[in-house]
Amino acid sequence: MEGIKGDAHAGRWHRQISLLAEESIEKMRKKGLQIGYGDFAENITTKGINLAELKVGQRLKIGNEVIIEVTQIGKKCHDDCEIKRLTGECVMPKEGIFARVIAGGTIRVGDNITVMK
Repeated sequence: MEGIKGDAHAGRWHRQISLLAEESIEKMRKKGLQIGYGDFAENITTKGINLAELKVGQRLKIGNEVIIEVTQIGKKCHDDCEIKRLTGECVMPKEGIFARVIAGGTIRVGDNITVMK
């Protein structure tokens, strides 16, 4: 499995998929940023899951067939991170997560995401 077809981060490495919670995006909007889904380069935006509390190795089921495994929590911002420059902070270092694909398939907007035990 290599991640999302056509995505720049697809390939055989630990950051095939990036996820960020809608709640994290909303937090940055409250700081005055006019940002939307994908502006943090996340592949999947979640709602109602505290991604920062997940542990490396935990798995998520997306829809009926896709399973991903958390490989990294957060990432250091680039030196030229525009969001950090504008607000003094960015949510990606603590709240964005990365995963690799365990079982592939099709993901659709609105699919349920379940944290597996």
